Amino acid sequence: MSIRPVKHESRATPTMEGAGVKLHRVFGFGDPSMTDPFLMMDDFRNYNPSDYIRGFPWHPHRGIETITYVLAGTVEHGDSLGNQGLLGAGDLQWMTAGSGIMHQEMPKGDFAGKMHGFQLWANLPSSLKMTAPRYQDIKSADIPVVVDDDGTSVRVISGNFWGKSGPVDGIAAEPVYLDISVPPGKRKSIPVDTYRSAFAYIFAGSGTFRDTSKPFGVKVEKEYQGEELNIRDLSGNRTLVVFDTGDEVTVQAGDEGIRFLLVTGKPIKEPVAWHGPIVMNTREELMQAMRELQNGTFIKADH
Repeated sequence: MSIRPVKHESRATPTMEGAGVKLHRVFGFGDPSMTDPFLMMDDFRNYNPSDYIRGFPWHPHRGIETITYVLAGTVEHGDSLGNQGLLGAGDLQWMTAGSGIMHQEMPKGDFAGKMHGFQLWANLPSSLKMTAPRYQDIKSADIPVVVDDDGTSVRVISGNFWGKSGPVDGIAAEPVYLDISVPPGKRKSIPVDTYRSAFAYIFAGSGTFRDTSKPFGVKVEKEYQGEELNIRDLSGNRTLVVFDTGDEVTVQAGDEGIRFLLVTGKPIKEPVAWHGPIVMNTREELMQAMRELQNGTFIKADH
């Protein structure tokens, strides 16, 4: 077995989207080849309703798939095709925008006002960019959970892992999407497909990812006795780790344990022409989408 080394490490950065939703951007709008086929990921985690209640009003998507995973609170969604629904804690929606859709997502906190979830964008290959839109709404109870002998727990959202298959299917990138919790002090090796893109996003607890010899931590500035120091912070919260090639990922959990998303997918390796929520292969296709938005022909009735 070959342990995947870390090729990129970063912290999610605060930003604002929609009608004023405060969130943290894990990655996106940079070099799409680094995480191909995944384009962008946001961590929306708030305890103050004024930071998220205005939500994400009507907006278009074309050429991509959006994956919304809710941990706390709810997200009410609706679209131009008449679909509507409610995502609760532990639920997931995998939306294939394909040829184009207009939709909105309106978050609401739990009884304590907390709202927490993730949205990941996956690219579509050129052959599927103009496919018919579709939804896969998955309830929490339908996501299998596997627990290893050492207490490591894995929710299998898509793909096959430890003998379980996630409920999401028919996705171009053939992704494996896992929500993994490793108990305090445990070291865990997790098998991954050697040639798939792979990243982890740590959102609770602490720990280190390891390559063949050295621990992983994110370089951050911290103040100590009035002086700014560059140190390696191993706390992990809101840390993105992008891996190089290999057939396993190894993590050493800290004193609080560690919880992270592990996502892998088949690279598309095609040109990317990107403008906000519309992702095509060429500038000409992008301009065509813009014209269709303006003249009212963006939504395709027949497929």
